Amino acid sequence: MIKVRRSLARELSLGIMLLAIPIFVVALGALFLQSRYLIHHEAMESSQSLLKTTLHRVENYMQTIETPADANAWMLEENFEPQAIQAVCDRIVRLNGNVASSSVYALPNMFPQYGEKFSVYTKRTGDTLATYCEPEYDYFEKLCYTKPIETGKACWVDPFIEYTESTIDYRQAIATYCKPLRQKNGRMIGVVAVDFSFDRLAKLINDDENIYDHSYYMLISGDGRYLIHPDTTRLFRKTLYTDVDPNANPDLISLGYEMTAGKRGSMHVHIGNQLYHVCYEPIEGTNWSLALVCPDNQLMRSYYRLGYVIIALIVIGLLAIMWLSNRIVKQTVSPLNQLLDMTKDISDGRYDEQIPISSGTGVIARLQNSFAQMQMALNDKMSRLRQRVDEARQRNEALEQDVLQAEENVKKKNQFMQQVAQHMRSPLNVITGFASMLRESSNNKDMIGEEELANISSMMKSNAINLNSMVLMLFDASESDANEALKCKKQDEESVNALAQECILYTHTHFPDANIELSSTVSDTLCIVTNHIYLMRTLRELLYNAAKYSDGQHIKLSITDTDYAVSYTVEDVGPGLPDDKKELLFEPFTREGDLSEGLGLGLPLAKRHAKSLGGNLVFDADYHQGCRVTLELPK
Repeated sequence: MIKVRRSLARELSLGIMLLAIPIFVVALGALFLQSRYLIHHEAMESSQSLLKTTLHRVENYMQTIETPADANAWMLEENFEPQAIQAVCDRIVRLNGNVASSSVYALPNMFPQYGEKFSVYTKRTGDTLATYCEPEYDYFEKLCYTKPIETGKACWVDPFIEYTESTIDYRQAIATYCKPLRQKNGRMIGVVAVDFSFDRLAKLINDDENIYDHSYYMLISGDGRYLIHPDTTRLFRKTLYTDVDPNANPDLISLGYEMTAGKRGSMHVHIGNQLYHVCYEPIEGTNWSLALVCPDNQLMRSYYRLGYVIIALIVIGLLAIMWLSNRIVKQTVSPLNQLLDMTKDISDGRYDEQIPISSGTGVIARLQNSFAQMQMALNDKMSRLRQRVDEARQRNEALEQDVLQAEENVKKKNQFMQQVAQHMRSPLNVITGFASMLRESSNNKDMIGEEELANISSMMKSNAINLNSMVLMLFDASESDANEALKCKKQDEESVNALAQECILYTHTHFPDANIELSSTVSDTLCIVTNHIYLMRTLRELLYNAAKYSDGQHIKLSITDTDYAVSYTVEDVGPGLPDDKKELLFEPFTREGDLSEGLGLGLPLAKRHAKSLGGNLVFDADYHQGCRVTLELPK
């Protein structure tokens, strides 16, 4: 047995090593091959993000230059006079620290008193401002005014610099934002211009700490000239194409065309003998392009550290494989001990404890799965036996409930039939008795007087009506709610007040001494489209119950309306309903006692009729002097 265990352990350890080592080697090879690309891609994204941050800072700075010109242009357009022009130029430079100078150019012959041409120029020199009228006109025309006058739109213009090798001062180089000035009639009268210093913009760009050594920013104009560059000898006098051999440096030529075309992207170029990675993006509103130039060896710095990482991964990986192999072997053999414990529990009759299923294909795994299947089969059979016993008990309990319910239903049915027979027997006995009396007195006319005969006829008619009402209730109760809703045709146009008076007259035929007060807030001409039969039955039932179960002297029928509904409210003064009966008020066959009159169908049928008419029947539980019920109907 010990020999088998040792052989199995060696077999498992060898299998794990043969499986893990190739995967580990392939993973390290893929990691090594892909590392340079991934590191380079991440570095490009980092440099692109750095460029976008700087570009955003540049655009914000340029916005601070554009805003003074846009904000003060209206004052020049409203009052285009020499004094106002000087004041506005002075105001723009004085209130905006980023503005190096401001100028206003008037179109020819706008101010004849000053000659054909007139312009104002305000410049910041240290902490002082200097304002000049009629400076060198040709210089300003070449500088900025031609383009906005031709296009009629505000724009940034490239700096115009006339220089010689000995006179040019790059720190004084400026960029100009020009905005045309127009009168209310749309006529162009001149141009306002504000300037900023490229020297100040370069300091702004280089304020942030650069994460890459020996990297720098450069700003290129639309014709490829260097506007910002760490090498000041190139500024404004040289372009990207200057001193570049197209055969030796085609990548630098391509970069120049990409940037001057206003495109965004990145590429590798050779500058001198070193490879650089350049990210470039145009500045909105200008034909300039900003670029971040990084040495490629700085971007790939992490690549050279990759060898140490690979060696460390190999050492750690081999140690981890050995540790995992030993652990897996122990876990593989351990199920034998678990199977021993489980078999003891099964032999003792405990089938509920589940033997875990193994996903392996070895001998131990198959043995464990066989025991697990056996245990599940035994547990399944015992569970089915217990389930059948439980189902049989539940069926017996359900049968007992069904028998009790059937007995209760039979009892209710017999009780209802007795109540129906009792209530129908009384009017039938009255009618039969009076009919016999009338038959016997037919031969002797003096036996019954006219007054007595009228009373007999009235009582026979009243009982006949009661009998007919009970029969109609039984017929209505036999219908379902859905059938009644289908049969209820709302095609009768009924007067709201006239219908109430008709129902009151009908109630007086049963209760002549009843005092029913009619209170209406609606017009006699108000009519609703409804079903006459169902509405009469519902309202009559409410008045009948009020007259029957109250003192009969304080019955009130109130009629109110809203924009969408009409309400009939019947209230009385009497004992009302017990609290335990209020919830069952609209339930069929609900009565106060076995000896009380009625079938217990009146209010439930009235409720159903009201819903069939599109309304509702509502009992007021807050009224305690008697009963109050409201019939709500749509207009």
